[in-house]
Amino acid sequence: AAQLLANGGAYKCYCSKEELDAMREEAEKKGVAFRYPGTWRNVPPDAPPPAGRQPVVRIKTPEEGCTTWKDGVMGQIEIPNKDVDDFIILRADGTPTYLLAVVVDDHDMGVTQVIRGSDHIGNTARQIAVFRNMGWMLPDFAHLPLIHGPDGKKLSKRHGATGLEEFEAKGYLPEAIRNYLARLSWSHGDDEIFSTEQ
Repeated sequence: AAQLLANGGAYKCYCSKEELDAMREEAEKKGVAFRYPGTWRNVPPDAPPPAGRQPVVRIKTPEEGCTTWKDGVMGQIEIPNKDVDDFIILRADGTPTYLLAVVVDDHDMGVTQVIRGSDHIGNTARQIAVFRNMGWMLPDFAHLPLIHGPDGKKLSKRHGATGLEEFEAKGYLPEAIRNYLARLSWSHGDDEIFSTEQ
């Protein structure tokens, strides 16, 4: 965050919770999604801050055009920049938000491919803003379609999960479950049945 403040890719925002709540309330009255309006975006860094307020740090996102990337699964994706506000990257207590931490972590670890669910496409536009403002190379992004249950909600480790006890109660043998899991994640020629030892 300090590097982004120094290079002009981020700025300190001193909006109070009450001011932000009033902005959200106004957006709700108008029936539009709240988008931080950049109140502190163009205030000179040497301007005196309001007394007694700790700032958050916000990334400067592009104000016009689109954030575009070639997705490894979905093809060309464009997110209008008007839909991506100057989001917080450092909280008032000095802790980084996920959107900053994940980009720094990916960069420091040399990650070249980010593969995740399509529900993260909106996050990608924000993360691209951090990568670009830092002057870092973008990794390749690929967003996979989600799998949904009969109720239309996305499946997760909790939703749609079935415990082994349920399979046991229905009469499934442990050997059959192991064989199914082995075939689900791996194939060995035309073999259909694997022993426990295999």
